[in-house]
Amino acid sequence: MTEKIEKADCKKSAGKKRKVLRKIFLITAVFCVCALLMPMKASAASVNVDVNGQGVNTLQIIEMMTVLALLPTILIMTSCFTRIIIVLSFLRNALGLQSTPPNQVLIGISLFLTLFIMSPVVSKINTAAYEPYKESKITQQEFFQKASAPLKEFMLKNTQKDDLDLFINLAKIKTDTPVKNLSITVVTPAYMTSELKRAFIMGFLIYIPFLIIDMIVSSTLMSMGMVMLPPNMVSLPFKLLLFIIVGGWDLLFKTLATSFNL
Repeated sequence: MTEKIEKADCKKSAGKKRKVLRKIFLITAVFCVCALLMPMKASAASVNVDVNGQGVNTLQIIEMMTVLALLPTILIMTSCFTRIIIVLSFLRNALGLQSTPPNQVLIGISLFLTLFIMSPVVSKINTAAYEPYKESKITQQEFFQKASAPLKEFMLKNTQKDDLDLFINLAKIKTDTPVKNLSITVVTPAYMTSELKRAFIMGFLIYIPFLIIDMIVSSTLMSMGMVMLPPNMVSLPFKLLLFIIVGGWDLLFKTLATSFNL
């Protein structure tokens, strides 16, 4: 009994020590965060950095760093990357391959196809926004406005009218508002909805021939009494053979590249 009581006392003391250490850690963390943030607030409006002969406020630098941190997500959601990666994932599942090609390969293919398809838009952004901003001919705000214009134009060309009307109604915008005057926060979700619809339609069409092969192989194995043999093991070589014979990669890449309006 005494041993049990001593063990219980040890556990209680250990639990109290952990609680005390947690409180000390939280207090120290809060103090450090406050100590770091207070000087930033006090000096953010007074510290300037000289960039290309122009004084840039630290708040502008923070805004630029935030945009750069969100740039990959913005480019993925406003370019053709989403449709390509979803279609490639559908193809891999239709073939019955679990990890071939691996995710890194699919992402790499999607990125390079995105750069290939979006090259006219990228060249417009470079000519209209980046080069003038690099030569200090326009301000940072004008740079963002001119850089978003080609992306907005690309998204509007590839957005279905029903999806655009849906988000116009959700945003409570007048229906007679010109499409060019719509905010990019309205155009982007409408564009993403259209992209998801098209990607799933293409995935459905990709599934059909491979599904037919699976059905034929399954019915053949059942008629032969080979119930214990997995149908996927037998149908996988036939699906790969069909995909190679018809030139599947060429057809897929050509379809993806020509499915966008530029």
